Amino acid sequence: MENIFQRTEMLIGEENLQKLHNSKVAIFGIGGVGSYVLEGLARAGIGNFILVDADIVDETNINRQIIATKDTIGMDKVEVASSRVLSINPNAKIKTFKEFFSKDTKGILEKDIDYIVDSVDTVSAKIELVERAKKLNIPIISCMGTGNKLDPLRLEIEDIYKTEVCPLAKVMRKELKQRGIESLKVLYSKEEPIKVENKGNARKATPGSISFVPSVAGLIIAGEVVKDIINKK
Repeated sequence: MENIFQRTEMLIGEENLQKLHNSKVAIFGIGGVGSYVLEGLARAGIGNFILVDADIVDETNINRQIIATKDTIGMDKVEVASSRVLSINPNAKIKTFKEFFSKDTKGILEKDIDYIVDSVDTVSAKIELVERAKKLNIPIISCMGTGNKLDPLRLEIEDIYKTEVCPLAKVMRKELKQRGIESLKVLYSKEEPIKVENKGNARKATPGSISFVPSVAGLIIAGEVVKDIINKK
């Protein structure tokens, strides 16, 4: 195994490092959370990725997305993210899809995927991802709301039906229950959302954000994915 993973191997052993190298993770949404999930997984040694995001890098992404800099504005997020992974691990294999995931999406999810990370913004896309993951029997972790939050210490991994406070989790619980889905591992925050004023922004629903909440959420998710892959029998 490459020297870049030498210290990781000291912690988890050669066999587990090989497990990570052989694993394929699909990340939907390469934003504030998803870009840090990818960063954590790439540096942990995951060898295969599927990256899905329709957006380009915008100046407003710079405050919280690790792929966003003045140099990457206007570029496709999936391409910037792919290049970043290869600059960390040139042996990684990456498929990119520049599209918005929805019920009409075809040809992305494959049975050989070891883990799905949902870090998309819309409830409809999240529900569709969860339903497909359950049908394919692929483990999935879904990120709830990290906008309008300031305290990364309030982030937790929990089953969706044990969550509280988070408005997005409340909507998800209702939708999943209606569909007969009995469990879903999620990352969520117990912090009450901060009320923000959107100065000069016509999109009233745009949440406030800061560098250290979505990033911490993404790295927690990355850690959970790595632990689950290692512990899979």
